[in-house]
Amino acid sequence: MYAPSYNRLEDRAELLEFMRANSFAVVVTGTGGTLHASHLPVMVHDHGKDLVIDSHMAKNNAQWKEFFDDEVVVIFAGPHAYVSPRWYEEKERVPTWNYAAVHAYGIPRVVEDRKQKHESQRRLIEAMDPQWLPQFDALRPQYVEQMLAGIVNFQIRVTRLETRWKLSQNRSRREQELIAAELEKSADSVERALAALTRKHLTP
Repeated sequence: MYAPSYNRLEDRAELLEFMRANSFAVVVTGTGGTLHASHLPVMVHDHGKDLVIDSHMAKNNAQWKEFFDDEVVVIFAGPHAYVSPRWYEEKERVPTWNYAAVHAYGIPRVVEDRKQKHESQRRLIEAMDPQWLPQFDALRPQYVEQMLAGIVNFQIRVTRLETRWKLSQNRSRREQELIAAELEKSADSVERALAALTRKHLTP
Protein backbone atom coordinates (compact mmCIF):
# COMPACT_ATOMS: atom_id res chain seq x y z
CA MET A 1 0.00 0.00 0.00
CA TYR A 2 1.36 3.40 -0.94
CA ALA A 3 1.90 5.31 2.30
CA PRO A 4 4.24 8.27 2.76
CA SER A 5 6.05 8.20 6.09
CA TYR A 6 3.86 10.95 7.57
CA ASN A 7 0.74 8.81 6.92
CA ARG A 8 1.99 5.65 8.63
CA LEU A 9 0.82 4.59 12.07
CA GLU A 10 3.19 2.60 14.28
CA ASP A 11 1.24 2.57 17.56
CA ARG A 12 0.47 -1.12 18.13
CA ALA A 13 -2.34 -0.51 20.63
CA GLU A 14 -4.15 1.88 18.28
CA LEU A 15 -3.66 -0.46 15.33
CA LEU A 16 -5.12 -3.37 17.29
CA GLU A 17 -8.08 -1.24 18.38
CA PHE A 18 -8.63 -0.14 14.77
CA MET A 19 -8.53 -3.69 13.37
CA ARG A 20 -10.98 -4.92 16.00
CA ALA A 21 -13.32 -1.99 15.37
CA ASN A 22 -13.28 -2.62 11.61
CA SER A 23 -13.42 -6.39 11.74
CA PHE A 24 -15.47 -7.07 8.60
CA ALA A 25 -12.39 -7.42 6.45
CA VAL A 26 -11.44 -8.49 2.92
CA VAL A 27 -9.17 -11.53 2.53
CA VAL A 28 -7.26 -11.47 -0.77
CA THR A 29 -5.36 -14.38 -2.30
CA GLY A 30 -3.36 -14.53 -5.50
CA THR A 31 -2.22 -18.14 -5.81
CA GLY A 32 -1.37 -19.05 -9.39
CA GLY A 33 -1.67 -15.46 -10.53
CA THR A 34 -5.46 -15.29 -10.13
CA LEU A 35 -6.86 -12.86 -7.56
CA HIS A 36 -9.73 -13.83 -5.28
CA ALA A 37 -11.29 -11.82 -2.45
CA SER A 38 -13.81 -12.63 0.27
CA HIS A 39 -15.56 -10.29 2.69
CA LEU A 40 -15.38 -12.00 6.08
CA PRO A 41 -15.82 -11.32 9.81
CA VAL A 42 -12.46 -11.68 11.53
CA MET A 43 -11.18 -11.60 15.08
CA VAL A 44 -7.73 -10.30 15.92
CA HIS A 45 -5.95 -11.91 18.86
CA ASP A 46 -2.97 -10.33 20.58
CA HIS A 47 -0.40 -12.93 21.64
CA GLY A 48 2.23 -10.51 22.81
CA LYS A 49 4.79 -10.63 20.05
CA ASP A 50 2.31 -11.95 17.48
CA LEU A 51 -1.04 -10.83 16.14
CA VAL A 52 -3.24 -13.67 14.90
CA ILE A 53 -6.27 -13.23 12.64
CA ASP A 54 -9.00 -15.81 13.21
CA SER A 55 -11.75 -16.24 10.61
CA HIS A 56 -13.86 -18.68 8.60
CA MET A 57 -15.57 -18.96 5.25
CA ALA A 58 -18.14 -21.24 3.65
CA LYS A 59 -16.69 -24.58 2.62
CA ASN A 60 -18.25 -24.03 -0.80
CA ASN A 61 -16.08 -20.92 -1.19
CA ALA A 62 -13.17 -22.31 -3.19
CA GLN A 63 -10.80 -19.58 -2.02
CA TRP A 64 -9.66 -21.62 1.00
CA LYS A 65 -8.27 -24.24 -1.39
CA GLU A 66 -5.66 -21.60 -2.34
CA PHE A 67 -4.24 -21.57 1.20
CA PHE A 68 -0.84 -23.15 0.64
CA ASP A 69 2.39 -21.46 1.70
CA ASP A 70 1.56 -18.25 -0.12
CA GLU A 71 1.13 -14.93 1.60
CA VAL A 72 -2.35 -13.41 1.70
CA VAL A 73 -3.47 -9.91 2.59
CA VAL A 74 -6.33 -8.98 4.91
CA ILE A 75 -7.68 -5.46 4.35
CA PHE A 76 -9.20 -3.51 7.23
CA ALA A 77 -10.94 -0.34 6.03
CA GLY A 78 -11.88 2.43 8.44
CA PRO A 79 -13.64 5.79 8.16
CA HIS A 80 -13.21 7.74 4.93
CA ALA A 81 -14.58 10.87 3.29
CA TYR A 82 -14.27 13.27 0.38
CA VAL A 83 -12.39 16.46 1.27
CA SER A 84 -13.46 19.55 -0.62
CA PRO A 85 -11.04 22.34 -1.65
CA ARG A 86 -13.65 24.73 -0.20
CA TRP A 87 -12.58 23.68 3.28
CA TYR A 88 -8.96 24.81 3.04
CA GLU A 89 -7.52 28.11 4.15
CA GLU A 90 -5.37 28.20 1.01
CA LYS A 91 -7.54 28.63 -2.08
CA GLU A 92 -5.24 26.89 -4.54
CA ARG A 93 -6.11 23.33 -3.57
CA VAL A 94 -7.66 20.26 -5.24
CA PRO A 95 -10.12 17.65 -3.91
CA THR A 96 -8.85 14.55 -2.13
CA TRP A 97 -10.13 11.58 -0.16
CA ASN A 98 -9.02 10.96 3.41
CA TYR A 99 -9.18 7.55 5.07
CA ALA A 100 -7.58 5.05 7.42
CA ALA A 101 -6.65 1.50 6.42
CA VAL A 102 -4.54 -1.45 7.51
CA HIS A 103 -3.22 -4.24 5.30
CA ALA A 104 -2.19 -7.32 7.28
CA TYR A 105 -0.04 -9.98 5.62
CA GLY A 106 0.60 -13.59 6.58
CA ILE A 107 0.27 -17.22 5.58
CA PRO A 108 -3.10 -18.80 6.42
CA ARG A 109 -3.40 -22.11 8.23
CA VAL A 110 -6.60 -24.13 7.99
CA VAL A 111 -7.91 -25.26 11.38
CA GLU A 112 -8.98 -28.89 11.16
CA ASP A 113 -9.55 -29.66 14.84
CA ARG A 114 -13.28 -29.75 15.61
CA LYS A 115 -12.88 -28.34 19.14
CA GLN A 116 -10.81 -25.39 17.87
CA LYS A 117 -13.38 -24.70 15.16
CA HIS A 118 -16.20 -24.66 17.69
CA GLU A 119 -14.22 -22.43 20.06
CA SER A 120 -13.51 -20.00 17.24
CA GLN A 121 -17.21 -19.67 16.42
CA ARG A 122 -18.10 -19.33 20.08
CA ARG A 123 -15.58 -16.49 20.53
CA LEU A 124 -17.06 -14.70 17.54
CA ILE A 125 -20.61 -14.95 18.92
CA GLU A 126 -19.41 -13.91 22.39
CA ALA A 127 -17.91 -10.76 20.84
CA MET A 128 -20.74 -9.92 18.45
CA ASP A 129 -23.90 -11.20 20.13
CA PRO A 130 -23.26 -12.12 23.80
CA GLN A 131 -27.00 -12.13 24.57
CA TRP A 132 -27.45 -15.06 22.19
CA LEU A 133 -24.49 -17.02 23.54
CA PRO A 134 -26.61 -19.18 25.91
CA GLN A 135 -28.81 -20.21 22.97
CA PHE A 136 -25.71 -21.04 20.93
CA ASP A 137 -24.44 -23.23 23.74
CA ALA A 138 -27.85 -24.98 23.87
CA LEU A 139 -27.98 -25.90 20.18
CA ARG A 140 -28.38 -29.58 19.37
CA PRO A 141 -24.95 -31.24 18.90
CA GLN A 142 -26.07 -32.72 15.59
CA TYR A 143 -26.99 -29.28 14.27
CA VAL A 144 -23.68 -27.80 15.46
CA GLU A 145 -21.76 -30.58 13.71
CA GLN A 146 -23.68 -29.90 10.51
CA MET A 147 -22.89 -26.18 10.67
CA LEU A 148 -19.22 -26.75 11.49
CA ALA A 149 -18.94 -29.15 8.57
CA GLY A 150 -20.13 -26.39 6.24
CA ILE A 151 -17.35 -23.93 7.07
CA VAL A 152 -13.57 -23.74 6.91
CA ASN A 153 -11.85 -22.06 9.84
CA PHE A 154 -8.40 -20.58 9.39
CA GLN A 155 -5.84 -18.48 11.21
CA ILE A 156 -3.23 -16.07 9.91
CA ARG A 157 -0.21 -15.09 11.97
CA VAL A 158 0.51 -11.54 10.91
CA THR A 159 4.05 -11.20 9.55
CA ARG A 160 3.82 -7.54 8.53
CA LEU A 161 1.43 -4.61 8.60
CA GLU A 162 1.05 -1.76 6.16
CA THR A 163 -0.85 1.28 7.41
CA ARG A 164 -2.13 4.54 6.04
CA TRP A 165 -3.79 7.22 8.13
CA LYS A 166 -4.38 9.76 5.34
CA LEU A 167 -5.61 12.72 7.37
CA SER A 168 -4.10 15.68 5.51
CA GLN A 169 -0.95 15.57 7.63
CA ASN A 170 0.87 17.22 4.71
CA ARG A 171 -1.21 20.34 5.34
CA SER A 172 -0.97 22.84 8.16
CA ARG A 173 -2.54 22.12 11.52
CA ARG A 174 -4.98 24.94 10.81
CA GLU A 175 -6.17 23.30 7.61
CA GLN A 176 -6.49 19.95 9.34
CA GLU A 177 -8.68 21.61 11.95
CA LEU A 178 -10.83 23.19 9.24
CA ILE A 179 -11.30 19.81 7.56
CA ALA A 180 -12.24 18.17 10.87
CA ALA A 181 -14.73 20.95 11.59
CA GLU A 182 -16.47 20.41 8.24
CA LEU A 183 -16.59 16.64 8.68
CA GLU A 184 -18.10 17.09 12.16
CA LYS A 185 -21.07 18.84 10.53
CA SER A 186 -21.89 15.78 8.44
CA ALA A 187 -25.00 13.69 9.01
CA ASP A 188 -22.88 10.66 8.09
CA SER A 189 -21.46 8.91 11.18
CA VAL A 190 -18.52 7.59 9.13
CA GLU A 191 -17.47 11.12 8.20
CA ARG A 192 -17.83 12.24 11.83
CA ALA A 193 -15.64 9.30 12.85
CA LEU A 194 -13.01 10.50 10.38
CA ALA A 195 -13.24 13.96 11.94
CA ALA A 196 -12.46 12.47 15.36
CA LEU A 197 -9.53 10.55 13.91
CA THR A 198 -8.24 13.70 12.22
CA ARG A 199 -8.34 15.62 15.50
CA LYS A 200 -6.56 12.77 17.27
CA HIS A 201 -3.69 12.96 14.78
CA LEU A 202 -3.36 16.70 14.22
CA THR A 203 0.03 17.85 13.02
CA PRO A 204 2.00 19.25 16.01
